Amino acid sequence: SVGIFTLGAVSFMVATFGGVMFAKIMNLFLSEENKINPLIGNAGVSAVPDSARVSQIIGLQYDPKNHLLMHAMAPNVAGVIGSAVAAGILLSFFMG
Repeated sequence: SVGIFTLGAVSFMVATFGGVMFAKIMNLFLSEENKINPLIGNAGVSAVPDSARVSQIIGLQYDPKNHLLMHAMAPNVAGVIGSAVAAGILLSFFMG
């Protein structure tokens, strides 16, 4: 069970890092007025609502007027939907 916990923790860290880096890479190609806050990339992990709250708390630490919670919930819910679709695909392969 320690191995499963470790695998889950590493997966969570990799997904968070990937989301933040993907948002930063996207910002290289977007105009100045269309840039995306990289904290929104963190919220793509399907840990509802904790990863969205982390985005909100970190955003408020840097700018007290920066309210990200509702913006962070969209990728958060998309992560849940993506996880459900991936689970359905895996079940269809293994069941039959």
